[in-house]
Amino acid sequence: MSQFFFTKLSGAGNDFILFDMKLNPDLGLNPHLIRKFCDRRKGIGADGIIVFNDSEQLPFEMIYYNADGSTGSLCANGARCSLQYAFSTNRIGRSRTRFKANGMEYQGEVLEDGLIKFFLNPPQKLKERFKIKAAEQLITASFINTGSPHVVIKISDVLQNPKNPASNNYSLNDFPVNKVGNEIRCSKDFEPGGTNVNFIEIVEGKIKIRTYERGVEDETLACGTGSVGAAIISFLQDKLIPPLRIIPKSGEELIVDFKFEGNKINDLSLIGPAKIVYKGEILI
Repeated sequence: MSQFFFTKLSGAGNDFILFDMKLNPDLGLNPHLIRKFCDRRKGIGADGIIVFNDSEQLPFEMIYYNADGSTGSLCANGARCSLQYAFSTNRIGRSRTRFKANGMEYQGEVLEDGLIKFFLNPPQKLKERFKIKAAEQLITASFINTGSPHVVIKISDVLQNPKNPASNNYSLNDFPVNKVGNEIRCSKDFEPGGTNVNFIEIVEGKIKIRTYERGVEDETLACGTGSVGAAIISFLQDKLIPPLRIIPKSGEELIVDFKFEGNKINDLSLIGPAKIVYKGEILI
């Protein structure tokens, strides 16, 4: 039986198990173990796992795994949590620093009051206002890749009763995110790999958002790359001016900022809370 040490972190409600390889040099992860660790009833419970390692070239590097054991795409809240952990273990100071996430280089900064700022690469594969079949109707949607693929849907574009066009639209609070989100996530339109799905509502200049995340296969309390995607879509279609305030299901506010120059998104960043919840050990 082996003993491993972990740190549980939360990035605006998006929660992660972090294994520091300095403390766990013999850790060997596989999809089965990752699913076991992330199980909220039989394991520690989390949306994903972060493997944190010191680097010769940079202060640190991280590898992110979804709760189902898959990996490959960016987790912005996970990156912010890694920055918080690096700061708390004296790997970095408050100044802007470089690090690697799943093999790609990014930058981040530790702000005051427990806030972490993460700088993303420019988005890719933007497609606006196309139709997708879900919830027994054709829904207007947009797609953007902010390091992870995201569909963004305005809740006002989804009818409660598609057989009656005069019916009321859903409110974000009562929308069946898991049901419709899973339907779109598994759509053939987004093969291979599928997509994350975000439902948004603009209220008093703020973007309320609920997200169904692939790899977790459930609604999460927050999604960093989804919040960034929703902010960019809202800027383009609703003329909201950055910095934009995002309210995920957790209620912990995120801020997305960027510059729009020459028809391109530059200096893209995500600011929000990231905190250590507890530390523990697990026997395998």
